[in-house]
Amino acid sequence: MFKGIIFNKKDIHFYVMLLSAPVLLTLYRYHGYPEYFSGYFPALADDPQAGIYARYWQFIIFFLLMFVLPVIYVKFVMKKPLSVFGFGLGDVKYGSKWLITIPVVVAPLIFLSSKMPDVRLEYPLAKILLTDRQHLLVYELMYVVFYYIAWEFYFRGFLLFGLKERFGAVNAILIQTVSSCLVHIGKPEGEIIGSIVVGILFGIIALRSRSIWYVFLIHASIGVLTDIFIIYFN
Repeated sequence: MFKGIIFNKKDIHFYVMLLSAPVLLTLYRYHGYPEYFSGYFPALADDPQAGIYARYWQFIIFFLLMFVLPVIYVKFVMKKPLSVFGFGLGDVKYGSKWLITIPVVVAPLIFLSSKMPDVRLEYPLAKILLTDRQHLLVYELMYVVFYYIAWEFYFRGFLLFGLKERFGAVNAILIQTVSSCLVHIGKPEGEIIGSIVVGILFGIIALRSRSIWYVFLIHASIGVLTDIFIIYFN
């Protein structure tokens, strides 16, 4: 029917991985963003805490889409261990080197960026934290556990490790970088540009260390530090 287009059944998992990016990210955009929260829970719309509940909703939806569904696919359809997708500790010595170096180097830059108007306008995502810090610990824990673990498993685990076998390391790094960059659309320009650099660097570190956990800890520390600097150093 489509002359010249070859469908290879043995590559079906790679097709699924590639298509998962537009499908899952679209579902997240139209069902996971805070503006849709009041539509699902109208009774909470007038609650003063509605903003932070909406962010919890966002993190949980992201976790279900970008972590739970890919894990189910890996375990029950592909029938592969999660360690194949970077879920193990990998090369601890190599990963630890970056885990120590990057946060120390970028912490001053994060502090400086936290003074920028566009960054302060974006973070923390739950604006109530600027005046009411009683939810800060729970919020940051959910941010790290539900959002950042899902982020790193999907982009640097499921896509990167999953596509490397078929397309090679460089192409897999670029594919996951393009996909993760798209999620940043609407955020400060510097963050979008930075996401491209970070996507490539984190992809290299994840592949070299054979683990997503080092880049997860680095990524999460950057996000949490940004919030802390903005909240406590106005």
